[in-house]
Amino acid sequence: MNRNTALTLFLAIVLVLAIFGVILIVVLPQPGEPFTELFLLGPGGNASDYPTNLTVGQTANVTVGVVNHENANANYTLVVSLDNAPVASRSFSLANNDQWENSIPFAPTHSGMGQKLEFDLYKGSDPSVYRSVYLYVTVT
Repeated sequence: MNRNTALTLFLAIVLVLAIFGVILIVVLPQPGEPFTELFLLGPGGNASDYPTNLTVGQTANVTVGVVNHENANANYTLVVSLDNAPVASRSFSLANNDQWENSIPFAPTHSGMGQKLEFDLYKGSDPSVYRSVYLYVTVT
């Protein structure tokens, strides 16, 4: 076997391996960084028009959404509080890429400006808050 034949054979093998590598990358893409979405929706199903001006005892609703992008099944607990007082708690499980939406009713018990309506999401048995969103409400 002469030198040109050996070089041609070597380059052909490298080319086949490169094509095989590209095919593997396209067919078996690596999963992205795992994360969970946590979002709030107002009464129209949009991220707007949240109930932020209420009277004492008035019941309002906020829709909370969670989307699992953890590349695995996950268990969640959502804890809702208004001015550090518990309002609601929901536990649920989601498969990867599944979505959960739930309307959470709340009614303020005292008046005041800038009361924090907080939605804390816990993942699995971890005692620390995994995701959190909040609204400020004024109660008269």
